[in-house]
Amino acid sequence: MTKPLADQLALVTGASRGIGAATAIALGAAGAHVVLTARTAKDLEGVEETIFDAGGSATIAPLDLTQTDSIARLASAVGERWQALDVLVLNAGMLGSLAAVPAIDPKELAQVLTLNVSAQVAMIQAFDAMLRKASAGKVIGVTSSVGRNARAYWGAYGASKAAFETILDAYGDETSEISGIRTAIVDPGATRTKMRARAYPGEDPASVKPPETVAERIVALAIAGFTAGHRERVG
Repeated sequence: MTKPLADQLALVTGASRGIGAATAIALGAAGAHVVLTARTAKDLEGVEETIFDAGGSATIAPLDLTQTDSIARLASAVGERWQALDVLVLNAGMLGSLAAVPAIDPKELAQVLTLNVSAQVAMIQAFDAMLRKASAGKVIGVTSSVGRNARAYWGAYGASKAAFETILDAYGDETSEISGIRTAIVDPGATRTKMRARAYPGEDPASVKPPETVAERIVALAIAGFTAGHRERVG
């Protein structure tokens, strides 16, 4: 049976667990070769094994996205092996501490902005050339509703997601008329992840949807394509 993403290359950040891991596994099942990135090699190896066991293929690339040099090295290594990048899923992110604006820790805020914004810019810059070489390059960013609707105590994380969305939308606007690149922003909504558990420690995990539900939607977008600047909320 022909797989819809056969012969395509996908890269997923934050692929060691949660939505990132589920998305990587689903992309592999759809036929893509998946490059998995996250900080923890052991967890990435588990995701890679799951993809292999299902008949897919993947490559792990442990790295810290907050180190710009590591992103450049990753892009160089991927570019030496493959010509084009068909799907880039920007999923990695940091919640930080939930705090009132006057109580936000400046050092932690800098860390949140570095991963959630600066590292995303660096990823787009590093893989822009490979995305342009794809017949229909797709960049899918995972966001949060607090990036558009401010909520008490979520100021730092919400600000980082608002900035990320603006960056991704701007990139999509810049490339949609001169290349096959299209960008999309996906808000997973309430999803059973470790980040969600940190933010809502008293919540029953079974009361929210599993990450596989979000992964299915992201992969559906990767397969079917979408118009420039696509946005959607899952569930």
